[in-house]
Amino acid sequence: MMTDSNNGLRTTAARLMLASTLLLAGTAPGQAAGQELDGKTLAALESALAAPDSFADAAEAQVWLADMSTRLQRRVPDAERRVAMLRAIHRESTRAGVPPEMVLAVIEIESNFDHAAISRVGARGLMQVMPFWKKELGREDDNLLTLHTNLRYGTTILAHYYARENGNWTRALNRYNGRLHNNPYAGKVLEALRLRWFRQ
Repeated sequence: MMTDSNNGLRTTAARLMLASTLLLAGTAPGQAAGQELDGKTLAALESALAAPDSFADAAEAQVWLADMSTRLQRRVPDAERRVAMLRAIHRESTRAGVPPEMVLAVIEIESNFDHAAISRVGARGLMQVMPFWKKELGREDDNLLTLHTNLRYGTTILAHYYARENGNWTRALNRYNGRLHNNPYAGKVLEALRLRWFRQ
């Protein structure tokens, strides 16, 4: 079991590798389109901030949740659902040691934030996890359409491939998608990250 400080170090290292990947690709991080936080979003954020959980403190939680909630608002209009999703994404990303912004980009490409998405090959949920993982783990009763279960599987798998590929996000993402070579998937995720989710 990793300690919180080890998870923090792994996440920081993953973020640095992520920034260098984007810079090496010759692209500067984009800015999200500015939108005002409405009253429902502010109320949902206030409720969420009562327990910072995977954040270092309430101030960090406020900044990240407000920023990402604004970016996600068009795709997930309901403020409470949006903030709950962001908290779960941050928690599971932090636990796995991968940047939550990368997970947001993966979710955008995989399911466009549809928690009930099922692909033609049977991949399920936000992160489009294949059901064979449940059998591999001996947990066939797990519901991959449940937010926390899907994120726990997806972030763990992504972290595994990132470690396996020695910090190479392109290779890790293509492995996550199921095809390592001649695969445009990683480019799509990195582009989504650069345009909509990356924070300097």
